[in-house]
Amino acid sequence: MPRAVVFAYHNVGYRCLEALLDAEVEVPLLLTHQDNPQENIWFDSVAKLAQSRGIRIITPDEPEAAHKEIAALKPDFFFSFYYRHMLSPTLLAVPTRGAFNLHGSLLPKYRGRVPVNWAVLHGEAETGATLHEMTAKPDAGRIVDQEAVPILPDETAREVFDKVTDAAERVLRRSLPRLLDGTAPLHEQDLSQGSYFGGRKAEDGRIDWQQGAQQIHNLVRAVAPPYPGAFCDIRGVRLRILRTRRAGPSPDIAAPSLYTAGDSLLAACTDGEQLHIITAEFNGAPLSAAQWRALYGAFPFYLGSQ
Repeated sequence: MPRAVVFAYHNVGYRCLEALLDAEVEVPLLLTHQDNPQENIWFDSVAKLAQSRGIRIITPDEPEAAHKEIAALKPDFFFSFYYRHMLSPTLLAVPTRGAFNLHGSLLPKYRGRVPVNWAVLHGEAETGATLHEMTAKPDAGRIVDQEAVPILPDETAREVFDKVTDAAERVLRRSLPRLLDGTAPLHEQDLSQGSYFGGRKAEDGRIDWQQGAQQIHNLVRAVAPPYPGAFCDIRGVRLRILRTRRAGPSPDIAAPSLYTAGDSLLAACTDGEQLHIITAEFNGAPLSAAQWRALYGAFPFYLGSQ
């Protein structure tokens, strides 16, 4: 029976650990992360799955700290599924048959952190999941397999992430037989055709109202809940814009502005287009068009100085 040490977290970790166990891969050890109480934990617990299957679980601050324990297990493979730490070259040398990672993009595009969010932010029409060999350079190893998923114009990063998770499981399940019998073809990446992106902070969700409607819409989609959300401050009060839809040409008013039309709250953008603000919060409470009018009147509220 092939033996694998698994490094995993999040929904992709949960689903892909299940796939390994279904393929009768022996998993003697899982390295994962302790949940951060400051983080919105909306995803499945890979640790609970491992516990239910009798797998030993450790949560070192750095995986290298467990090098001796890992090496003593003499694993054939490493598998990394949304684990948040890089593995050192000395650690990657431990498994005798290779180390493989599932990444949430169509490599070589969107190497690095939070690839789904970056793809939505940039208005991509598709992304996907890639199973690849791990190297010292992040997300740069040879590709085993990948699968694309579409990104629809109004989909949020969470909705796209759910599709990527499904694709990741499919890619792993169909690749495992060839990985385990040693016949899987590995294809070099052309990194010159790709891109690398770092992590994102909550502050990166601040709306620049000088941007056009499509750029603002993409930001809203990219950071919509369960992520921190797009926001701006109105006279010192936080406005979170959580769901939008492009709504065609804006009326002849000074832009950028917020205004109401019937039951709709809208934003007139600097490119002459408008956004329908479907879901918003003001000072932590849900905001409707009627509530906005009660606060700021029926006339457009100019955002240029915000």
